Amino acid sequence: MTPAGQARYEANKPTWGPSAVGLAESNDPLITCDPLGFPRSILYETRGFEFVHTPAKTVQLLQYQRVWREIWTDGRPLPAATGGTPPDPRWYGYSIGRWDDDATFVVETTGTDERTWVDYFGRPHSGAAYIEERYRRVDPGTLEVTVTVTDPETYTRPYVAMQQKFVRAEKQELEEQLCVPSEAIEYFRTIAEPAARDPR
Repeated sequence: MTPAGQARYEANKPTWGPSAVGLAESNDPLITCDPLGFPRSILYETRGFEFVHTPAKTVQLLQYQRVWREIWTDGRPLPAATGGTPPDPRWYGYSIGRWDDDATFVVETTGTDERTWVDYFGRPHSGAAYIEERYRRVDPGTLEVTVTVTDPETYTRPYVAMQQKFVRAEKQELEEQLCVPSEAIEYFRTIAEPAARDPR
């Protein structure tokens, strides 16, 4: 990480990984039901997703929080690539996609909101992050996904945040998995906060 990236990472207090804290001490945006955002939505516990293709865009349906991403496939460039100003920050960024060959769908994303984390370990990203996803169909039932993060403000070099194969579940429906603010508040009040006060 760059010094700025390291400082942001140390300010994050995840509930997972080597720097994990108790839920009551965490500042993970997820625990207050903020959107997972991108790229965390792809990396979060490998939840289910589907693609719906239209002539101008591909829509990615994400199981957790029942949200979607628009991936423009009509040939437009990323806004920052045109020499203009980057788009206003968005929870899920601004994405364009193209087919690299008959079996690899490449998605490029910029304009992500830096309040989101890369993953549940609290790795940060800046608003200048560029994320590339490569979805390659290995066979009719297997999809290989590679996610690479390039963010010179936060990391000294690009890194692969995920490289994994997914096996399609026949006739699987996307479950309704929602973070409900009222339930999160009740959980904090009755479980997390009392647990934080009692170290046993």
